[in-house]
Amino acid sequence: MLTDAQCRNAVCPADKKQVRFSDSGGMYLQVGASGSKRWFLKYRVSGKEKQLALGSYPAVSLTAARRARDAAKQQKAAGVDPVQARKLQKLKATNPAGDTFKVVALEWYEKQESQWSEAHAVRAKRQLERDLFPWIGDRRLADIEPVELLVTLRKVEERGAVETADRDLMLARQVWRYGVASGRVARDITADLKGALTPYRGKHFAAITEPVKLGALIRAIRIYRGGPIVRAALQLAPMLLQRPGELRAAEWSEIDLEAALWTIPSARMKRTKDGKENGDPHLVPLPRQAVEILKGLKGYTGNLVHVFPGERSRNRPISDNSVRTALISMGYTPEIQTWHGFRATARTMLAEQLELDPLVIEAQLAHSVKDANGRAYNRTTYLKQRTDMMQRWADYLDKLAAGAEVVPLRATGAGR
Repeated sequence: MLTDAQCRNAVCPADKKQVRFSDSGGMYLQVGASGSKRWFLKYRVSGKEKQLALGSYPAVSLTAARRARDAAKQQKAAGVDPVQARKLQKLKATNPAGDTFKVVALEWYEKQESQWSEAHAVRAKRQLERDLFPWIGDRRLADIEPVELLVTLRKVEERGAVETADRDLMLARQVWRYGVASGRVARDITADLKGALTPYRGKHFAAITEPVKLGALIRAIRIYRGGPIVRAALQLAPMLLQRPGELRAAEWSEIDLEAALWTIPSARMKRTKDGKENGDPHLVPLPRQAVEILKGLKGYTGNLVHVFPGERSRNRPISDNSVRTALISMGYTPEIQTWHGFRATARTMLAEQLELDPLVIEAQLAHSVKDANGRAYNRTTYLKQRTDMMQRWADYLDKLAAGAEVVPLRATGAGR
């Protein structure tokens, strides 16, 4: 074993670049030709020799070096590689902002925000600030126990917001996973909450999918006594399969009545921020019946920007409530049929009644088709097939409205 005097007097021979003076337990003092003196610990992991630097002498004394050696040996005995532990400690030190839940959550949020739509980003930020930050925002991520997060989420449940609590847990899960990746916390505790919250089942938009009942609804729409703008929107909603926000905000500049085509800009589609900025527009073939409805409406709103302008401001489109209220006035409450539910109506009946290709239906709905690994693989627009499908669908609605006994018609050619 070395003494302090030996350490002070240790020199490197002139014919060597460096020399080692062994102490005990694998520790040694390495003296360089320049006069530098550094402590090292030699140990093995899986048969491979490794070295851990313990500091320079005399800044780190012999006694201090031995204490560092013993601490490293305790780590190794516990199954922790001292070198890897040192690297992890350095990585953690690269996060000077802190390791509270709020700091980590906001750091994660800033990295994700550019990939989200504005609406999603605003909603996520609001949930963090309203539901999570007030209770656990100032707590170190590594110190938060599963029961603490559970109590926080149950406060959301207690106000009747079961769906929001479920979304809050998903947000927390993303924050914890980022915390693990950035070295702030050892594990994701959100997995411990599985089954602890009130089960939430996503609500489906009510939709009629029975031919006779749908025929009655189409007839009710056609004799609706409201204004021409809402009546036109009502008639087109079940016919064109587009989301309420996409239909009500339609602009005349997007519609080519001669070509019977509606081109919805990517920015108005339900997509990620990148998809909105760089994606292709969504093309909606207009069946003959839709063209006639739009030609009739053009006499009312053709000189305005929006196809369906609002009553209070002609510079803004009608609201979601316009068509919703009209449906309710006809006896179709949200438990029976919703505006958004027309998409489910068409999706179901196009497949079950007209036996059309699901890929073509999904393309009309502007849904991404996924493969088994969750990657979007189908980029075909199926425009010709969708043009044929949309005309068949509009004709089918006419037959239902007329009360005809409609039987399934097998698609032929490109419609299959």
